Amino acid sequence: MSQRSTVARVTRRLIPFAFLCYVVAYIDRVNVGFAATHLQRDLGISATHYGIGAGLFFLGYCLFEIPSNIILERVGARRWIARIMIVWGFASMATMFVTGVTSFMISRVVLGIAEAGFFPGIVLYLTYWIPAADRARTGAFFMMAAPVAVIVGAPLSEAILNLDGWLGLRGWQWLFLLEGLPAVVLGVLALIVLTDRPEGAAWLPPAERQWLASTLAEERAAKQAHGFVSISESLTSRPVWMLSAIFFMHGVVNYGIFLWLPKLVRDVTGAHGLTLTIATGLPFVVALAAMVLVGRHSDRSGERRLHVAGCAITAAAGLLLAAAFQHNLWLLTASFALSQIGLRSFAAVFWAIPPQILTGTAAAAGIALINSIGNLGGFVGPTLIGALYDLTGGYTGGFLALTFALIIETVLVLALRVPSATPATAAARR
Repeated sequence: MSQRSTVARVTRRLIPFAFLCYVVAYIDRVNVGFAATHLQRDLGISATHYGIGAGLFFLGYCLFEIPSNIILERVGARRWIARIMIVWGFASMATMFVTGVTSFMISRVVLGIAEAGFFPGIVLYLTYWIPAADRARTGAFFMMAAPVAVIVGAPLSEAILNLDGWLGLRGWQWLFLLEGLPAVVLGVLALIVLTDRPEGAAWLPPAERQWLASTLAEERAAKQAHGFVSISESLTSRPVWMLSAIFFMHGVVNYGIFLWLPKLVRDVTGAHGLTLTIATGLPFVVALAAMVLVGRHSDRSGERRLHVAGCAITAAAGLLLAAAFQHNLWLLTASFALSQIGLRSFAAVFWAIPPQILTGTAAAAGIALINSIGNLGGFVGPTLIGALYDLTGGYTGGFLALTFALIIETVLVLALRVPSATPATAAARR
């Protein structure tokens, strides 16, 4: 039996489905950015109110992250992830019925509550299946879904918006209806595709199943001896709160860009149609290769912290260039590409850190806490961009504010102290 082949078999079984689910989740989360101009026009929503409404998703999301992950740990990932996806799909489709500022904001909170627990649930679920030495690289394949969602979502959303007036519905109503439906379908399929733990994986040969279960059990035992194992330990841990602060700063920048990008590029360059689609999607295409390369290098070296700091610095440099070249479409696109290389590569390596210090219920609570606090940045970022735009009439202040957030993130990362990954173990598996 090859240990490498076992991990490869698990990866082939679980990662493509998790990837597809996350693509749909991200499209449902950020498609409001493609509908922004139309929503503001039809519903009379100001830039500030749009920024607040777009970010309110993360307040609802934050409130239910920790209980959702604890429930997943207790009832099993298969049923709980299916439940999350089906409910959020219907919540996303219901956004088509908003009629003004208040209902728009309510719909975003409800969508956040419905989707709460999906991403940290998948991160937790993968720790049940992927040994520590392979998590950054495997996580990169899963988290590639975020840039792919923008690459796919940009032309898809523009095409759906062109249905404006068909059957009496506005284009943005078709957008929420048609992009919410796949989540419901995938939620039903999750009951068939997912298996809760390796011990129950009939699709793994017995020897591989036994090796994987024993390897992961040994890792859990090691963390129980030196890490945090209870909810209270996890929620009062200094490293967990520092990771939460780091991910908060990342969320400010990530969603400050994501939820304004199509409108921002259209406003400052006048691009529209296919040109806008290419300019919006190209930075994320470039980021895909970087995610895999950075994740693989981090796994092979066993180093996480400096990789994360380097990603933050790269993203900051890209945003400073974007501020300087914002009125030149292709220089702006190149600047965003550099920032996305940093932002997207950050995620896979960052999420390999919490499982180094957390296990069991502590991992469920700690990962959810980090993600929920981090995603509060998803409220702050879009709101900040909208408020600064209304205040100054441009996006330069927003670019500089996001750059400052990345500088703070870098300082926090460099101050972080967590156990190192084990390069020897990683080498033994390759």
